[in-house]
Amino acid sequence: MKKIASIAILIALAFSVGCSGPQPKEKTSAIVPATVLQVAKNLYQPLPTAAVNPENQVTPEKVLLGKTLYYDNRLSLNNTQSCNTCHNIATYGVDNKATSPGDNGKPGTRNSPTTFNAALHFVQFWDGRMKDVEEQAGGPVMNPAEMNMPSEKEVVNRLSKNEGYLKMFEAAFAGEKQPVSFINMQKAIAAFERTLLTPGRFDKFLGGDLTALNEQELKGFNTFVETGCTACHMGPLLGGNMFQKYPLFGTHKDLTNSPVDDLGKMAVTKNEMDKYMFKVPSLRNIAETWPYLHDGSVKELDKSVQIMAKAQLNKELSPEQVAEITTFLKALTAEVPAEAKVIPAMP
Repeated sequence: MKKIASIAILIALAFSVGCSGPQPKEKTSAIVPATVLQVAKNLYQPLPTAAVNPENQVTPEKVLLGKTLYYDNRLSLNNTQSCNTCHNIATYGVDNKATSPGDNGKPGTRNSPTTFNAALHFVQFWDGRMKDVEEQAGGPVMNPAEMNMPSEKEVVNRLSKNEGYLKMFEAAFAGEKQPVSFINMQKAIAAFERTLLTPGRFDKFLGGDLTALNEQELKGFNTFVETGCTACHMGPLLGGNMFQKYPLFGTHKDLTNSPVDDLGKMAVTKNEMDKYMFKVPSLRNIAETWPYLHDGSVKELDKSVQIMAKAQLNKELSPEQVAEITTFLKALTAEVPAEAKVIPAMP
């Protein structure tokens, strides 16, 4: 409670009164960047410089192999889908579709989340059914609704018949008797995904650069905090580190007009306590990773802000508040790593 109270005081102090002249009537409200920074540093940390898994060391050879596999349609049954199909590196790790069509041409049931910064999430997928990107990397390959491969054996057979892949696996997993394996495919793709980190201006601000965010963005941050968005969107990712029931107020259908009634984590655990529990998404690059929510039913960022305030906080935001928060969220957009966008030559 003391921390919450101190943050509230800091937010109030962030709006100082500045004078352009000696007359009191000409006083105007202004943002004090240094005070906003104190608030931000109480709540957030810069994005880590590396996403480390001691059980899967990131090496140049492994990253090159993983990147090549990430872009390769041959990991799908009919050679129609790659990881990049739904998680397009050029468009911030998403395909900007409500739900993505799989190898069979039929759309899935959930929105494809971005692969950028995904290695830092505490679990993977909307329902958290896989623990890390290593485990996740094999899921879509075997999912009938996604890449639709019939068996892990078939995946390994395809890769083993390719001389280029044989050499790449041997280089990435030197010394192993069977370097071409399904688990090594997962590790390689995950190693590449562990390089997809996108630090941006918000991190510069957290590092002490008071000019990294402009006054409108700082004001938007204050509104974001005052509204209560930080209850779920915490940590370096501004999310991605907890489950939360959605919605807490109202119904998904009433809020979005979507016909989808997704049970969330309960669909996996079959536990009634997990009904409508979803992983809180990261807000990193959120302005570019539309559409929003687990079923991709909302295309507009400002509309999503309005819906989430009502759904999670039971608050009706004014147009000004929505605009201010949206301005801050847009400031969380960073650069796509240039090297990641270079499509590798297929072996």
